[in-house]
Amino acid sequence: MQLPDGPRTPALLQTIHGITRPLQRLDTAARRYGDPFISRFAFSSIIIFSNPQAIQEILTTDPSLFEVGGGNQRLQFLLGDNSLLLLDGDRHQRQRRLLMPPFHGERLRVYGQLICSITEQAIGQWTMSEPLAVRSAMQEISLRVILRVVFGINELQRLEQLRQLLSSLLDSLGSTLGTSLLFIQRLQQDFGPWSPWGRFLRQKQQVDELIYAEIRERRSNPNSLGEDILSLMLSARDEAGQPMTDVELHDELLTLLFAGHETTATALAWALYWIHHLPEVQDKLRSELSTLGPNPEPSQLASLPYLSAVCQETLRIYPVAMFTFTRLVKSPLQVMGYQFVPGTVLAPCIYLTHHREELYPEPKQFKPERFLERHYSPYEYFPFGGSNRRCIGAAFALFEMKLVLASILSHLQLSLASSRPVRPVRRAITLAPSSNLRMVVINRH
Repeated sequence: MQLPDGPRTPALLQTIHGITRPLQRLDTAARRYGDPFISRFAFSSIIIFSNPQAIQEILTTDPSLFEVGGGNQRLQFLLGDNSLLLLDGDRHQRQRRLLMPPFHGERLRVYGQLICSITEQAIGQWTMSEPLAVRSAMQEISLRVILRVVFGINELQRLEQLRQLLSSLLDSLGSTLGTSLLFIQRLQQDFGPWSPWGRFLRQKQQVDELIYAEIRERRSNPNSLGEDILSLMLSARDEAGQPMTDVELHDELLTLLFAGHETTATALAWALYWIHHLPEVQDKLRSELSTLGPNPEPSQLASLPYLSAVCQETLRIYPVAMFTFTRLVKSPLQVMGYQFVPGTVLAPCIYLTHHREELYPEPKQFKPERFLERHYSPYEYFPFGGSNRRCIGAAFALFEMKLVLASILSHLQLSLASSRPVRPVRRAITLAPSSNLRMVVINRH
C-alpha cells in the first residue's frame, strides 16, 4: 500500500505541535505535502483529507465499513462506555434514535424564550466599563442554558453545584496540561487530590453523584417529568420497547453537557470577536435586528439571513472542532485513488477544507456574505461533521448562537478592550480564542 507523504518529525514531537500550535502544523503540512497527507501522533498515524471529493467519498461510504467509536476511546474516562461518541453499529444507531427527537423541529421553539431569558439575566450582571473575559462569560451563559434545557432543574442549590463542578472540570481540561492529559495516557496518574489527574477524578466523581441522584429522583417521581431533555430521555423507548438504563442515561447526559456547553461557548466567543473587530459586520447586524422591532419572537431572530451568515462564517473560519471523528478502515477501501488496508485511520479535516482558496477566496478573512451569495455542499462546509456521525445537537447549537448574539446586541453596546490580535488556541478538543479576548460594556439599550 502506497501511503501519502507527510511530516517526518518524530511522532511525539508531532503530538506536542498538535497540542500547542495545531493550525500552524496543519497549514504547513498542507502546503508542503498536498492533500492528503499522513500525520503521526503518539497514539496513532492518521491520513488527513481536505479535498471535498475525498470528504464526499468518505462520508458517503457505508458506515459499517468504518469503526468510529474506537477512535474516541480517549474520552471514555470523561463520558463513560455508553456515550454515543464511543459506540458503533447497532448500539450507536439505537442511542442516536433515542436521543434525536429533543433537538429538532418543534422542540426547539420550547427552548427559545428560555435561552433569551438566561442571556438577558447574565448580561444584566455585566459591569459597565470593566473588562469582561468573553469566553468565560459565554461559558456561563451556555452552561446555564444546557443545564436548564437538559435537566430542567429549577432547584437552585443542585443547579449551582452542577454549574460550579462542571466549570471547574472543563477548566482543568482546557489548559495545556489538561489537554496533554487528554491525549497522552501515561500522564493519567492519580497521585492524590493535589495532583492534576487526582483532582480531576475526584471532581468527576462528584458530578457523577449529582447526575445519578437527579436520575433516581426523576424515576421515583414520574409526575416531575417535563419538557427538558432528561424527561424525554426517560420516556424514550427503543424498537423493543426498552428504556435507557441509569448508566446509559448518565453517560449520554455527560456527553450532551460537555459537547453542548464548551463548543457553543467557544463559537459565541469567536462570533462576538468578529462582530466587534469588524465595524461593518456589526452595523449590518444591528440594522437587520432593527427591522424586527421591539420584543421579536425567537423564531423571527433565528430566521434573520445576515445573522445566520455571521454564525456560519464564524464556524467556517475557526471551526470549533478541527476534524470530524476519525474513521478506522475495517475493509479495503479506495479514496481519491489511494488504496487503504484495514487498520488505516482516515481524518476529514474541517479546518483545512474550510480554508481551501478555490472554495473560499481569501479564506483567512471573515466574510459572512459568502453564505448569502453561494450554497456550499455538506462536503465543502461541515462544521458539525457528517454522515451518521453528524452532531445531533447541530440545529440546537445554531439556534442558541443566534438567540444569544441577538439578545446581547439588542441590549448592549460592546467594544474590544484591546486592539491586540486574538489568536486561536487548542482548548481540549476545541479551537478557542486566546485568553486575551476581553470586551467592555460601553452602553445599555
